Amino acid sequence: MICVYVAVGQKSSSVARVIDAVRRHGAPERCIFVVAEATAPPGLQWITPFAGMTMAEHFRDHSQHALVVIDDLSKHAATHREIALLTRQPPGREAYPGDVFHLHARLLERAAKLSAEKGGGSLTALPIAETEAGNLSAYIPTNLISITDGQLVLNARLFQEGHKPAIDIGTSVSRVGGKTQAPALRALTGTMRLDYAQFLELEMFSRFGGVPDARVKAQLARGMRLRALLSQPQYAPLRLVDEVALAAALHDGPLDAVRLDKIAAFRLALPTWLDQHAGPVVGQVNAGGRMDPQQHDVLLVALRALAQPYTTGSSAP
Repeated sequence: MICVYVAVGQKSSSVARVIDAVRRHGAPERCIFVVAEATAPPGLQWITPFAGMTMAEHFRDHSQHALVVIDDLSKHAATHREIALLTRQPPGREAYPGDVFHLHARLLERAAKLSAEKGGGSLTALPIAETEAGNLSAYIPTNLISITDGQLVLNARLFQEGHKPAIDIGTSVSRVGGKTQAPALRALTGTMRLDYAQFLELEMFSRFGGVPDARVKAQLARGMRLRALLSQPQYAPLRLVDEVALAAALHDGPLDAVRLDKIAAFRLALPTWLDQHAGPVVGQVNAGGRMDPQQHDVLLVALRALAQPYTTGSSAP
């Protein structure tokens, strides 16, 4: 996978942090950085996303797979508006010219998966847009939402409360859903989004006081574990089998006995433990994304054994 990071109108210090993070935690040998910082001329900022997309298309057309990240299209739209006003184009909504939607649609629709006859290469676009006070109904965010196959909405309030990544599940949408997930993961996470949404509602109502019944208490405890499970440290990617194992731990019960403050340690110890105690399952899931019932049982045995030191009343290593 070739990654192309396009920085449009960003501060030089912000771009430097991204490049440094890729060098220390990523794979810089297969990354391309296309940068037009905030001090660059408007014309250079305007052309930068198209240059980055052209570079990514080169790899797609040569039967490779590429990802292009555009950071961000809100600043690109502002640059397009600046140029349009200087050239006396008639302004429209929020003073943007009428062709701003066509501009971004023309850019993002270059992302495609080629047929086998054309080489089978693929190009995935991940555009970023900045919202003001979380307003998704602004002109540029709504344009991008209508063009793309879904969106991840990051919430500043969740970030300040310590939920990272701060993804708002209520406004984040995927138009392809579980079809892009590995079958082993899809089988375990089918109701996770709904369960988490119900937990957030219960948590909000429980703040008003009163003692909920045992069933509600159990649902709240499970929701807290789900939230802790979804919290991911920065620069700590998970293998597919690790994601499947964590989903199985929540879905089938091994995580219920783990203390809430020990879930992070449980997750940290999981990859090494699986390699040692469920090696065949690790290879099968990572290679094919599938897991049969026997492998599922082996995985659960390994998860229950790992959970024992982190249960209530025990001292975790």
